[in-house]
Amino acid sequence: MQKLLSIFRITALLEGVSYILLLFIATPIKYLYEDPQYVKILGMPHGILFMSYVVLAILISSDMKWTTKTLWIVLVASIVPFGTFYIDKKYLKKSHI
Repeated sequence: MQKLLSIFRITALLEGVSYILLLFIATPIKYLYEDPQYVKILGMPHGILFMSYVVLAILISSDMKWTTKTLWIVLVASIVPFGTFYIDKKYLKKSHI
């Protein structure tokens, strides 16, 4: 359980960083400078990290004894900028110590 939680925390961090880069750097460059290369570069890794985040959240939810509401909060946080950082601090960090 601890190993899967550690993997989930790393995935959450990477997913959050990739989402921020995609939203606030790559997408503006795409539309302001008509240069889609950064979206192409970041898009696939972010998609893989997003899917991994969702699958891992579902897998660890029973071990973490999350209610359905908590699981939904964790899942919705993956589509909110900076959401995965909040989830790590509120739901994951204290159970990792």
